[in-house]
Amino acid sequence: MRKEPLLDLNEAVQHPGKRLVFNFETELETEEDLDLVTPITGHLEAISTGSALVIESSYTTQCVLECSRCGFPLEVPVDFDMEDTFEVEGIPSSYASNSFAKVTSDEPYPLFKDNALIRDTYVRQGLWVNLPTQPLCPHGWDEPCPNDNAPRAEEPDAHPAFEALKSLKPEEED
Repeated sequence: MRKEPLLDLNEAVQHPGKRLVFNFETELETEEDLDLVTPITGHLEAISTGSALVIESSYTTQCVLECSRCGFPLEVPVDFDMEDTFEVEGIPSSYASNSFAKVTSDEPYPLFKDNALIRDTYVRQGLWVNLPTQPLCPHGWDEPCPNDNAPRAEEPDAHPAFEALKSLKPEEED
């Protein structure tokens, strides 16, 4: 089992006001349901207020998705920003020599290991939330699509199932 990369944020957590900056690339190797064309390039900044850890980040990538209309594969650029605040419990070590602050997270799966952010889990979460819900090929919904072979309702012999459904509708009386 491969260990996920960690971004050590302990210095910011223990020293409120300290800003940490990370630039990285990841291909989310463990993500099987996503086809990345280019690695995800990320920029992440973390700063602690003493009672909270604030993370601001931005990402860019290109991935393959299916057109919502015709199912044709599309290369789609995906750019997204994230801003999250995580609670910090305890007193930072810079304020008390016998104390230690720790990031707490109420996520259903762990985003932190001690005070280190599990990078790929955090990026994966943001990517899935920010993927386009209805990616479309250049023809969109309005133009005829050369890749779309589905019969249309306005066509005379659209689909046999529709004819069967028409027979279920009661006839209107005059």
